[in-house]
Amino acid sequence: MQRPWPYPRIIGHRGGGSLAPANTLAGLRKTAAMGFGAVEFDVMLTGDRIPILIHDETLDRTTSGRGAVSAVPYAKIAALDAGAWFAAQHRGERVPRFEDAGRLCIELALWANIEIKPANGFERETAEAACGLIAALWASVRPRPLVSSFHRRCLEVAQSALPDFERGYLADRIEPGSLEAARALGCASVHCNQRHLTAAQAAEVKRAGYWLLCYTVNEAAVARRLFSWGVDAIFTDRLDLIAPGFA
Repeated sequence: MQRPWPYPRIIGHRGGGSLAPANTLAGLRKTAAMGFGAVEFDVMLTGDRIPILIHDETLDRTTSGRGAVSAVPYAKIAALDAGAWFAAQHRGERVPRFEDAGRLCIELALWANIEIKPANGFERETAEAACGLIAALWASVRPRPLVSSFHRRCLEVAQSALPDFERGYLADRIEPGSLEAARALGCASVHCNQRHLTAAQAAEVKRAGYWLLCYTVNEAAVARRLFSWGVDAIFTDRLDLIAPGFA
């Protein structure tokens, strides 16, 4: 049996949900300012192998730049605007280095779910760089973050590099073999798309001894239903609709 979930049950998706530019320091600060204690964000490598916070493999959608993240050096990415697309008040917000985001989480006492999100072909390199920083930043800090990924190779690296950190198996759906794969990778939690989860699957995951997390939950009624099924925590974009003490 897995021990009871010890972390906040409401997690700010991509840093600040829909209330701040995704994967930015502004998002982390917004989440903390609203009284929430947990965030999720994505880590990817730049062209010169600096881990940064960004979701897409290209710069186009959430910055003033263009092109593949994995082909652009950090110095150029750092000069881009990562906030104007979201709102004028966030103009000038930058794409943060993972190291800076991690330090801010520690400063703000935010627990983090760190998703290793590599560009195609950079799974091992991304995981190695992210895990190295995680080990250094949280060497003496508690609680430690949860490290998750959709990519088996990333979780394999984390299993080896961070044996004392909890890991999460990310999937769109709970399918035959999902729990066995999570077990082989030494994962403590299983994360899935709430739209595809059934009560029976939730019960199966919990019986198997895993924590169960669901994304992306933006309605209070859906959150209540999932919690009634035994889901341990949810990722949400709507921090304005789901209060910190909702669960």
